[in-house]
Amino acid sequence: QVQLVESGGGMVQAGGSLRLSCAASGRTFSSYTMGWFRQGPGKERVFVAAINWSGGREYYADFVKGRFTISRDNAKNTVHLQMNSLKPEDTAVYYCAADEGGDWSVASWGQGTQVTVSS
Repeated sequence: QVQLVESGGGMVQAGGSLRLSCAASGRTFSSYTMGWFRQGPGKERVFVAAINWSGGREYYADFVKGRFTISRDNAKNTVHLQMNSLKPEDTAVYYCAADEGGDWSVASWGQGTQVTVSS
């Protein structure tokens, strides 16, 4: 199992940027697809972005395409989410996750970091 700790959340005005980071412990980090999910107020947790084990493939939800970029550094056991052109609707708790089951059926989760975008 992978232990995950997110950081980098905060409050920003619409149009601004934030960079989330996720530090992972465990020797198997580089073998997992890593992802970011978010849960807005009163909403279900939804997929935001993912990156495969090598960093060669990235996946994005339509509502963040062109604004968010996911990256990873396997040497440092970290994954990042660069968020640009933030909108108030991006306000949510953002969670880092490690896909241990291959389809997110078995995953390790971080504790989440709050992102608040004001208009």
